[in-house]
Amino acid sequence: MSVTETENTVANVLRTAYQKSVANYWNAEKNDVNLKLGEIDDLYHHHYGLGDYDPSVLEGPAETREQRMIEEMHRLETAQADVLLDHLGEIRPEHRLLDAGSGRGGTSIMANARFGCSVDGVSISQQQVSFANEQAARRGVTDKVGFHFRNMLGTGFDTGSRRAIWTNETTMYVDLFELYGEFARLLEYGGRYVCITGCSNDVQGLRSKAVSRIDEHYTCNIHSRSEYFKALSANGLVPIDVVDLTAATIPYWELRARSEVATGIEEAFLTAYKEGSFHYLLIAADRI
Repeated sequence: MSVTETENTVANVLRTAYQKSVANYWNAEKNDVNLKLGEIDDLYHHHYGLGDYDPSVLEGPAETREQRMIEEMHRLETAQADVLLDHLGEIRPEHRLLDAGSGRGGTSIMANARFGCSVDGVSISQQQVSFANEQAARRGVTDKVGFHFRNMLGTGFDTGSRRAIWTNETTMYVDLFELYGEFARLLEYGGRYVCITGCSNDVQGLRSKAVSRIDEHYTCNIHSRSEYFKALSANGLVPIDVVDLTAATIPYWELRARSEVATGIEEAFLTAYKEGSFHYLLIAADRI
């Protein structure tokens, strides 16, 4: 890597007023929907879930129902991360991976546990970076897993140094063309990029009220479906697999809406998914 951690001052990492506002949001974020779920097994995610939930969690003693729901949502979120890792291709212990927008580190830690490889995570939230590094230390994997206060639009890592890169619900905070230019630089020839993201449906025209509500809630700018493929193509990243995960994520949101950790954004997600104005996609692309 060509940039030292001491050089990564706030001024170097946070380039715009918008990036500063996003960093402030995540530095202050302490939502139970992230923290209580992570306390189940010290694996902290900042994304959503996949698959049907077990309806039995809603049955049984009322005094333990909320905990059962928390555990089930965490299971679905971990399942989502597993689906992402399934699409990284062949990863060997000597490979280096990048988690772009790594949050509190859950997917990076899972990647190291599965492949035995080295993983660097980057985030513009200093709070998230510190939290994730503490998690890596608790698991005794700091020799392989590290988190850095860096901007994923310009990471400072060496050209061609990554076998695989992923973004898990983070691309809505950046310009896709600039982002994929950086990823094309970082990936070795034939390396794999995997993205899981929510995107607006071009077929329905401009973004819906529900999608706009999601943007407002998370201080983000959701891209259209077509924008992803235009930006990938412009930077030599060729899709090998595209999976529509929309139907598979709806049960997670339905369960979350019934829990005490709901944040109020659940209705907007459910409306957007069910009306077809919003898609939940996995895109896997190879560097050529």
